[in-house]
Amino acid sequence: MDYRKVQIFLAAVRHGDFTEAEAELGLSQPALSKSIKALERSLGARLLERGRFGVSPTPFGKALLQHGQVVEVELRHAIDEIEALKDARGGHVRLGCGPTEANRLLPLALERLAASDPALRVTVLYGLNEALMPWVQQGEVDFALSSVPPRAQDPDLRHEPLFTETAVVAARAGHPLATERALQPARLQPCRWILPRPRELERLAFDDFFRRHGLEPLAAGIATTSTVLTKSYVLQSDALTFIPRQLIWWEVQARQLAALDVVGADWTRIVGLTLRRIGSVSPAARHVADTVRAVAAGQFGSAA
Repeated sequence: MDYRKVQIFLAAVRHGDFTEAEAELGLSQPALSKSIKALERSLGARLLERGRFGVSPTPFGKALLQHGQVVEVELRHAIDEIEALKDARGGHVRLGCGPTEANRLLPLALERLAASDPALRVTVLYGLNEALMPWVQQGEVDFALSSVPPRAQDPDLRHEPLFTETAVVAARAGHPLATERALQPARLQPCRWILPRPRELERLAFDDFFRRHGLEPLAAGIATTSTVLTKSYVLQSDALTFIPRQLIWWEVQARQLAALDVVGADWTRIVGLTLRRIGSVSPAARHVADTVRAVAAGQFGSAA
């Protein structure tokens, strides 16, 4: 099988569109179509469904996609390993990162790497787990740094806990509730809120907090996936939010935001690394992951 044709097939599936795949690969439309058709002939199976809105893999295409992605990642790792052998402190690492981890843990790790390995290149893709986990599966990133489930939910992925984090009710410094102690849940209900979407883990945990106290969960006026919007809105208003403590670490140090003293609003999540079960990790990626582990252990404790 001609691997170049497989690469072209993978690009077409990744983009779901021939035009974007052509731009990535620097091919003309006839050349790309010819390559896909030749691959289909060699396998004796139709690999792509072509429709008004682009292309998608057939069941045969999905089988090739699953194994082709592994081969593509392994080849990339081989290239990275060769580069690393030529320059032991170099290489290129692609990682995914969640909002909380991008606030403090990853910058600390990147600063340590910049001092020890200036030739190392790191590309960080930012997103929530709904995007991060597929990126790990498909080899778009070497690993992800984000919240991880207590038990593996996907057979293709493995999770490594690093530390346990808590979430807090946060307000601007100077908020009328900021100086009160042992706030009861009922005191929070009349407040204005900006919260994660209803299906997010933090929101589900906060809803359960109110139910445990015999109260209806909040109907937040604003729901968002943006931590930037959440923090900015709370800073500029009397609105409250429920947010991982590490996400407001810098604002608390600067006395811009404060964690309210709320009775029973304790919630924890596990922060960790997510990697593919199958396939190798390049030396550069192992080095970056080891640095993240060391910083997490030194600054944040453990997940135990």
